[in-house]
Amino acid sequence: MFELIKTEGTARRGTFTTAHGTVQTPVFMNVATQGAIKGALSAADLKNIGCQIALSNTYHLHLRPGDDVVRDMGGLHKFMTWDGPILTDSGGFQVFSLSGLRKITEQGVTFASHIDGHRVFMGPEESMQIQSHLGSDIAMAFDECVENPSPYDYVKQSCARTLRWLERCKTELNRLNAQSETVNPRQMLFGINQGGTFENLRIEHMKAIAALDLPGYAIGGLAVGEETQVMYDIIEAVQPHMPTDKPRYLMGVGTPTNIIEAVARGVDFFDCVMPARNARHARLFTWEGAVNLKNAKYARDPSPIDAQCDCPVCRRYSKAYLHHLFKAEEMLAMRLAVMHNLYFYNQLMQRIRDALDAGTFAAFRAEYSEKLARKI
Repeated sequence: MFELIKTEGTARRGTFTTAHGTVQTPVFMNVATQGAIKGALSAADLKNIGCQIALSNTYHLHLRPGDDVVRDMGGLHKFMTWDGPILTDSGGFQVFSLSGLRKITEQGVTFASHIDGHRVFMGPEESMQIQSHLGSDIAMAFDECVENPSPYDYVKQSCARTLRWLERCKTELNRLNAQSETVNPRQMLFGINQGGTFENLRIEHMKAIAALDLPGYAIGGLAVGEETQVMYDIIEAVQPHMPTDKPRYLMGVGTPTNIIEAVARGVDFFDCVMPARNARHARLFTWEGAVNLKNAKYARDPSPIDAQCDCPVCRRYSKAYLHHLFKAEEMLAMRLAVMHNLYFYNQLMQRIRDALDAGTFAAFRAEYSEKLARKI
């Protein structure tokens, strides 16, 4: 399923094969939370901007339209007309974000729906059943994402529970994949490393979940309050204990600089809502740094968002036009801006892969890691 093609230092270049195609890694997964990109991009748009793999949300699709509806429509691929690979997260992070509305037990979590407040229970088996109905290629294990910082003893207990939940996820998904009516019997399970900001807990937990011999592994519970250097330190501590023949996924991260630095530390998969969210607020990425198109200085600027970019937006529209669209609160503003930012992210990953292929990633990192963090 995963082939490691070459390395440069700790950075890795590989391929990952799923039931719906092969992904070139390192890769950024475009976040289609409810089966669509926020900003009015369709599955056809995703193809045009170089998306390899889409990520959708178990929690949200379970509540609306209902995973049984998606199953009856032939699975998420057919429902959203996307024929490439899909990863579904387990719902664990969304439950974490509802900290005031949930109760955690050994069996799972009871929480209140953010839509209408009705009580919902989700545990490892329920999460696997929902994701099986969705028919994604990669199902994420149901875990607990703790807040950073959290007390050491609680994080240790949470890690142990997350391991027990992972074992239950593996058993349940194996059962579901063996059923004749399963939407995608080749669905794969990724385990999630937890442990807060405690390196010894992270390492201990990673060793334990690696022993389950899953198709892939994620580092979860980062970029949720800790400083960036702490995140990098945790990746460096955990990475040596992650199987080299399985993909490594850093969940919910991040900025272009975060991605470059995490690739340098051995990460293969990324996702983040930030590029689309920033775009909807006129904050766009370029190869010279980030711009805010609501600034008055762009009102008469005839140049594209980025002269180095050949996305459909930069090939056709000016900064002045997008500035006008945002000021006029036209929906087209968000669509064009999201299209540009996601194209930029997919091109960032392509340039990272090209640099790894050429053995020049260190030079690419030296040129762009700090530059892409600048605000113009």
